[in-house]
Amino acid sequence: MTVDAIDRRIIAATQSGLPLARAPYAIVAAQLALSEEEVIARIADMQARGIIRRIALAPNHYALGMVANGMSVWDVDDTKAEALGEIIGALPFVSHSYLRPRGPGWPYCLFAMVHGNTRDEVEEKRQIIADILGDACRAHDILYSTRILKKTGMRISGGS
Repeated sequence: MTVDAIDRRIIAATQSGLPLARAPYAIVAAQLALSEEEVIARIADMQARGIIRRIALAPNHYALGMVANGMSVWDVDDTKAEALGEIIGALPFVSHSYLRPRGPGWPYCLFAMVHGNTRDEVEEKRQIIADILGDACRAHDILYSTRILKKTGMRISGGS
C-alpha cells in the first residue's frame, strides 16, 4: 500500500481530530490548499485500501464517569481466538480488543478493554465475556487502569 505526499498531509492534519465545525473537511481542505471533495475522496480511498481503519470519536471515559477501566486478558485456544476475538470486540461495552502473541510467563493472547462506573460493573461485563469464550478460555485476568497515560493513536509526520 502506498501513501503519497498529499495523503500523508491529510493524515497529519486529521490524526489529532477533526475540527468541531459544520464542515470539518472543508476546514482541513483549506489548511492544505485542497478542495473539500478531494479530501473526502482521498480519505474514502484510504479507508477502502485499509490505510485508515476508521474515523471515530475517542471519548474520555473518566470524564464520562467511567472510572473503572480494565484491560481483560484471556488465554484462548489459538484455533478459536480470531473468531472469538471478533465477537468480543463487537460487544457494546468493549472499546477495543486485539490479539497479541503470548510471551514467556504470559499465556494471554486476547485483550479486551472494558469500561464501567465501578469495578463491580466491569466484573459483570468480564463475566459476560467469560461466558462467551466458554471452554475455549483456559485462564483470564484483568489489569485495572489507575490513570490515563496515552489517549492518542499512532502519529505520523506531515512530511513525505
